[in-house]
Amino acid sequence: MSTSPPFLPSALHNEVVQAEDIKSDESPDPDANKIAISSISKDEPLVTRRELWSYYLYYNGDNVSRSNIIGPALLIYTSHNQGVGPLGYTQTLFQGLATAAGYDPVAGPGSSCLATTASGQCVVPWGSGTKSVSSVVLIANGISFAIMTTIFTTIGSAADYGTFGRWLLFAVTVVCWAAQYACMALTTPNRWVLAMVLYIIGFVSYGATLVFYAALFPRLARNTPHARQLREKFENGEISPEVYEQEESLEKNRISNISTVHSNVGYIITLLLNLTLLLPMTNNPKVDNYVLVLVTTYWVVLGIWWFILQEPRPGPSLPEGEHYTTIGWKQIWAALKTYKHLPYTFVYLFSFFLLADGLNTTGTLVSICQNNKFSFSFLQNTYLGLSQAITSTISTLAFWYIQRYWKISTKKMFVVTNVVTILIPLWGMIGIWTEKLGFHNVWEFWAYNIVFGIFQAPYYAFSQTMMAELSPPGFDNMFFGLFGLSNRASSMVGPNVIQAIIDKTGNNWQGFPFLFALCAAASMVIWFGVDVTKGRRDAVRWAAEQRSHTH
Repeated sequence: MSTSPPFLPSALHNEVVQAEDIKSDESPDPDANKIAISSISKDEPLVTRRELWSYYLYYNGDNVSRSNIIGPALLIYTSHNQGVGPLGYTQTLFQGLATAAGYDPVAGPGSSCLATTASGQCVVPWGSGTKSVSSVVLIANGISFAIMTTIFTTIGSAADYGTFGRWLLFAVTVVCWAAQYACMALTTPNRWVLAMVLYIIGFVSYGATLVFYAALFPRLARNTPHARQLREKFENGEISPEVYEQEESLEKNRISNISTVHSNVGYIITLLLNLTLLLPMTNNPKVDNYVLVLVTTYWVVLGIWWFILQEPRPGPSLPEGEHYTTIGWKQIWAALKTYKHLPYTFVYLFSFFLLADGLNTTGTLVSICQNNKFSFSFLQNTYLGLSQAITSTISTLAFWYIQRYWKISTKKMFVVTNVVTILIPLWGMIGIWTEKLGFHNVWEFWAYNIVFGIFQAPYYAFSQTMMAELSPPGFDNMFFGLFGLSNRASSMVGPNVIQAIIDKTGNNWQGFPFLFALCAAASMVIWFGVDVTKGRRDAVRWAAEQRSHTH
């Protein structure tokens, strides 16, 4: 036993974690003879049906921001002053306003980037010089991820204590709602800087809602009636350790996949809600503002129930002498020092950091190309978003059915989705040498959205489940905070490298080779360097060890 690292929530009074050795003389692999099971305190409330539904509905409504912030939505600003589209679609809105405010560097200051004779390049004033609109969008992303990194490292793991996590999710959700509504003030190109600020606030708060929402998932999965029954059957000797691990993993995947389905159903509904106003009110300059109010209110109506119906499962009290704003850094430092005890957990975190960096930046770059291709047409991009949402819903259910039917491990399912993650930037690379392929044609963006929907929705579900399996029970916010850095706040490298490449070459497609290399390298590490079964057992034993030092 090693010495217990300081500042870890070791005194979790409402969760008891055990490490049990099941001995057998039949298996030559010593690791196969051991099993680590996380048990649930009988004092902790069971997950009720209405609580679980409120959890799903929050994610359903949260897709207002998914479509508004990172979805391939549209905003249009034309010389006819039609408006700037649903203002919550902040990335496209920000890009559209900046494009309308900028000028063509080939034609010189005073020219329009939207002119029929424009070169395709567009710059805006930046510091003492100029910078391309694409680079500015990527810089805004980099700033957003840097702020998220600060938030997750400073207060993320503090959410494991008391009821702080509950109120933290509520606070970032309200900020995100406010940012969505505030974008209604963005109506003219000269407000593109304000659009950038609101985009960053919206993106940061949205990323925070996803991380702190995901951190609730492991504890919910461990407290479902089925999870409790599995634990009791194992303790009574009715099922083997191997069967217990497999079935518990499937229970985690069930909740993760159902929440992902709700996520995509919400995506479909919000896009359809957009169309109910956009189609009949095409010529109304305020239609985009009305759409923003409608879809943001949709999230408010669905999301508020989680904060009302969730059962109390508080963590331990904050250690004496500690503060919520400092405990996070101390915990992370203590957690990082446990690398040798949790090697697979940290290899996954590091490799997923790079994979998420590559995927997030690839999505941003493809979105930039798509917005340019469709001239910021909101209607066309909404249709593209619907194709992605519908295929995402179907594929998540299909992947879950396949996994459940054949009892396939989470990692194997995740590997399948990784292949497509690599192929997307590889396809974009083709566009460097020819305009016949490589995100230059309308049909390619349709294909991209459909393929992305089929494989990337399950990608998010399985990546979350893998993190839940590799996280020490009771340390959920700490490790999901680190996962948040990997998943949402990782893109500090990609956007900065890509914007520098684009600035130097003037060609968006030159960024794809770097992204392909990043995604491929990270995927290889996950495929061959992460043993989920051993990592899960290491995590549960480590958590049990921390408890043992407090008794």
